[in-house]
Amino acid sequence: MEDNKENTVKHFLDLIKKSRRGKFKIYIGMSAGVGKTYRMLQEAHSLLRNGIDVKIGFIETHNRPETHALLDGLPIIPRRTLFYKGKELEELDVQAVISLRPEVVIVDELAHTNIEGSENEKRWQDVMQILDAGINVISAVNIQHIESLNEEVKEITGVEVKERVPDSVLAQADEVVNIDLTADELITRLKEGKIYQAEKIETALQNFFKSDHILQLRELALKEVASQVERKVETEVTKPNTLKHERFLACISSNEKTAKTVIRKTARLANYYHSKWYVLYVQTPNESPDKIPLDKQRHLINNFKLATELGAEIIKVESSTVSKAIIEQATERKITTICVGKPHLNLLKIILATNVFNELLKKLSSNDIDLVILS
Repeated sequence: MEDNKENTVKHFLDLIKKSRRGKFKIYIGMSAGVGKTYRMLQEAHSLLRNGIDVKIGFIETHNRPETHALLDGLPIIPRRTLFYKGKELEELDVQAVISLRPEVVIVDELAHTNIEGSENEKRWQDVMQILDAGINVISAVNIQHIESLNEEVKEITGVEVKERVPDSVLAQADEVVNIDLTADELITRLKEGKIYQAEKIETALQNFFKSDHILQLRELALKEVASQVERKVETEVTKPNTLKHERFLACISSNEKTAKTVIRKTARLANYYHSKWYVLYVQTPNESPDKIPLDKQRHLINNFKLATELGAEIIKVESSTVSKAIIEQATERKITTICVGKPHLNLLKIILATNVFNELLKKLSSNDIDLVILS
């Protein structure tokens, strides 16, 4: 009875906090140069004309004349100056934004890593702090900076993007808007010098700005925005009692690459269904701390960190039988979908090698639990 009271109070407090929180709008693009910053500044002018107190918190125009011209007439919050390795650098001044309390603040480049010595490590954390203060935020990000899409982008372009935004940040957006251009339009803009300076154009044409790369990145961007809209419809339009409450369990081994893939793809599924999800690592006797190599221990820790950033709850159990451990955790956590790596990878080999694999399948079937094998 006491637990129910606590849950009711917590739920009410969550509702109060949510109502006080600022609204969050994100512009997503398939690459640099599609016009996200330009569109944000256009919106700022429109809001200003309609009597809304809008201010520029941080905008990066990249010296593009058309974009820079739109700053005229917009109130700008001075940036915070920091010294790093003998250089004077500028960052978003979060405290100044919170002190001035504009109705809307424009904050560009959501994936940016702040200079060492800043209050927060990442700009998206700055934005969360501003939203919690009750200020509305409009921001922008490229599709390649979304954490769970990192591997796909790397496969498409051959480039690993270091600055990334957790999917959970996008999930908190009240509105997600895609800024779209055709591949030909984007390449034309690049060649005309509207995206990068002359010396960078040729390199860009050989990497992100290849026509086939742009088409694939464009598809990712369109799918991401569609996914966000679908989830918003499901959670806000469909009656709650008609929703199936999905719960995902990602089962990982100490294999670094496999684990990362399973974590990222399960995160995508969980975000799509707006669901709770877990990452399970079963430590077998062969992988006890005194037997597992240090590099594998490091990879595990990094993968746990990645999973946490993407919104998972970590479960670590010791067992000589992986299949039994999965069954136990799936039952206890009311899991609806279990996600594992594809057959040639270690985890599934371990499961197949045990004599309780049939038991696992029967248990999953009788409990209406899906088994997803991720490529």
